[in-house]
Amino acid sequence: MSTLLTEPETFRDTISTVDKDGKRVWLYPKKPSGKLYQYRKYVSYALLTLLFSGPFMKVNGLPMLLFNIPERKFIFFGMIFWPQDFFILLIGFMAFILFIILFTVVYGRVWCGWVCPQTIFMEMVFRRIEYWIEGDAPKQKALDKAPWTTEKIWKKTAKHTLFVAVSFVIANTFLAYIIGVEELQKIVTDGPAAHTGGLFSLVLFTGVFYGVFARFREQVCTIVCPYGRLQGVMLDKQSLTVAYDYERGEPRGKLRKNQVRTEGDCIDCHQCVQVCPTGIDIRNGAQQMECINCTACIDICNSIMDLVNKPQGLIRIATEESIAEKKPWRFTTRMKSYTFVLVVLIGAFATLLITRSNIDATILRTPGMLYQQTDKGTVTNLYNITLINKTDEELPVTLKLLSNKGTIKVVRNELVLPKQGLTEGVFFAEIPKSDLKTASSQIEIGVYSGDKLIATETTKFLGPGN
Repeated sequence: MSTLLTEPETFRDTISTVDKDGKRVWLYPKKPSGKLYQYRKYVSYALLTLLFSGPFMKVNGLPMLLFNIPERKFIFFGMIFWPQDFFILLIGFMAFILFIILFTVVYGRVWCGWVCPQTIFMEMVFRRIEYWIEGDAPKQKALDKAPWTTEKIWKKTAKHTLFVAVSFVIANTFLAYIIGVEELQKIVTDGPAAHTGGLFSLVLFTGVFYGVFARFREQVCTIVCPYGRLQGVMLDKQSLTVAYDYERGEPRGKLRKNQVRTEGDCIDCHQCVQVCPTGIDIRNGAQQMECINCTACIDICNSIMDLVNKPQGLIRIATEESIAEKKPWRFTTRMKSYTFVLVVLIGAFATLLITRSNIDATILRTPGMLYQQTDKGTVTNLYNITLINKTDEELPVTLKLLSNKGTIKVVRNELVLPKQGLTEGVFFAEIPKSDLKTASSQIEIGVYSGDKLIATETTKFLGPGN
């Protein structure tokens, strides 16, 4: 009995990947299988397909996604965002953070186990390469302990060669999201000397990805990622999580042939520990920092329950409240409220994206210039205009007064707005003096491309007044 009381307390003092001397414990998780693992594979393959095809997919002639930080240019689903749209990106980022928090409070760490790129690459790409070349966990462990033979050399060489190759592909994809496919092609085709910065970036990213997935592995989740550490304040007894039903499973006991069983349903086989990619024992509590809710322990436990003729679900997705009180999970009012907030956030952000203007116009009176009166009985003001084109089309533009009678004369013959670029110009606004009731009035100027009004801007107009 003393052992049962001591182990949970000891668990709370250490993490699963560090031994009592402070040294790292290298994990050899058993290859998972089962219904939930199959679903995870489908989700992962879909997301991997989207990730690697993203830079090549075009929407309205533009990349589907581009995060060009050096040029401060971002493209989301064919829509260009410039620094002038920073408020939309800020709102989107805040909505995303709030979405993650509320989603975690209600639905647990589904993100970590099913959607997070670190988990997908580690478990569905690199780990599967490892299983393919070195075999399952016992074979991997034996190979690492074995002396360097021809078999060990070629297996390790093949594995790490593939690791580097996959890391290189990920690095190229990552760089394509930053600088675009066209610029990446130039780096590849023009030779190293012409693009030393790009080549250095490729080598750096490849090294980082290789180091993360070949050596650092689960330490990203338990040491680097803040999300796992924050879950302690985001989850409560009503949050859905991967949980061990201690009411049903305890006390644990080995299954013995021809003996009447008085213990709980847990036969203490440790298969849930062996299959865990972060090395934890889910029976020590559901809300463990290292648990990424990958559901591998659920699959393996269900298969063991089938073997011993016990009902499945000893480890399952549940809430602490439902296990402690033996109540079925229900969609509570709080969960409905949080889900409603999530839907509103997504809708608000989508509305901002849809209603965002593709043309930005900034019109300001030229500093230091006063108004001028003409012999025709009109008053003129000189203005500077800056136009930003967020589309992939070149647009010739004209300016018209919308709020007053009068004309606009552009100093240059015409304004042409380049695609994905900006143009600047100078123009005179001329209004009859009789229309000016005060010394300073507001006028509205329309920016047209052909007959289509693409932007409006309000500015001040100075005059002698009446």
